Amino acid sequence: MMAQAKNGNTSRIDDLLASVTGDLLGDVPPVFTDKSIRVERILLEMVRPDPLQPRRVLPESIHLNFHNNRVTPTQALRELVQIVQIAARQRGRPFNNVLELLPNGDDERDDEPVVNLSPEETLLRDLVNLAITIRDDGQVNPLTVVDVSQGVTRLFRIETGERRYWATWLLRDFIPGYTGDGMIPCIIIPEKQSSVFRQAKENTARSGLTAVALARQAALLLLTVYGYEIPAYAVGNDFYRQALELDLRAKREYTDMILSAMGGIKRGQFSHLKILLRLSDEALELADRHNIEEGKLRYVLNVASEYHAEIVRQIIDFKLSMKQVKEICEGDAFLETKDSADDISPSAVKVARVTQSISATTPQELARALIRQEGDIAIARARLQAMRKLISETERYLTEE
Repeated sequence: MMAQAKNGNTSRIDDLLASVTGDLLGDVPPVFTDKSIRVERILLEMVRPDPLQPRRVLPESIHLNFHNNRVTPTQALRELVQIVQIAARQRGRPFNNVLELLPNGDDERDDEPVVNLSPEETLLRDLVNLAITIRDDGQVNPLTVVDVSQGVTRLFRIETGERRYWATWLLRDFIPGYTGDGMIPCIIIPEKQSSVFRQAKENTARSGLTAVALARQAALLLLTVYGYEIPAYAVGNDFYRQALELDLRAKREYTDMILSAMGGIKRGQFSHLKILLRLSDEALELADRHNIEEGKLRYVLNVASEYHAEIVRQIIDFKLSMKQVKEICEGDAFLETKDSADDISPSAVKVARVTQSISATTPQELARALIRQEGDIAIARARLQAMRKLISETERYLTEE
């Protein structure tokens, strides 16, 4: 959607759009100099995000609902706003209008504490900021879309620019005073010229791409060069996990192209990223939302999958360092015991024996013992949190028995 400038005159934006040339596009690949490439204003309703885009803009549940046509763009954003309202209310920062999320420069003071926002609060605030920029200055940077029209039905799939798409919907339906014309400027690419490599380069060139998003990106590139069918609908993590059985060695002619599209990374980095797809679904979603770096997640892969989400929560809650994550994942409580000849693991036996000496232990002594054992208060707390969850699930199991 093309928002009008403050003075109501869109001629400046029209001139910019009309003047898009090879020089203006700079280092954009040669495909953009093709005569079949054009810039148009398109009705916002005719544009759809790419369901396989590795970079998630919306939370995973809303992403899947939207791409499975369970909710409209407006309903998807309303769900996001409601999630943020709940999170903000719990933190004592309730709001009714999304504009209230923006900081008030007049009220800011040097002695004010730093506000820790949830990932969803940060996302919505950034989208509101972008929406206001589009409202005030116009959308000078067009989206890149692929023409996937069929017959008389015109439809365009976003290759790059999904955040601008959602910011425009936010501007239209959630920010008062919108006076746009319902159109959004787009560089249109024929479907046969669409490129997962160009999309990957756009993703990795921008900041904020999470380790999990990079893992999905690596998988998508591999699946493409191996000739897998790439669906036009939303997929789960199992689709990307197919790439765990693939490698660069068998496709050497594409190796340099893939690594370049991933930001010029090394083969080792590529492998470390791809293997993150072995994390459980819940762990992947948490790590993606909270932007947990690959260096921490690689240690989580060393423990049984049922522990993945719990450890990622501890990383988030206690802001654990890479060293702390390594120590936790190498502890007895998380060691794999699937190969044990006994159906009860040695670690379970040790924990059970501890219960026999509970009455002889005080909380203060246990706290000191944990600190002495771990050498770190954050790790000690994480151990207790894991123990608390284990005890809770054990009680439920005993009740069922």
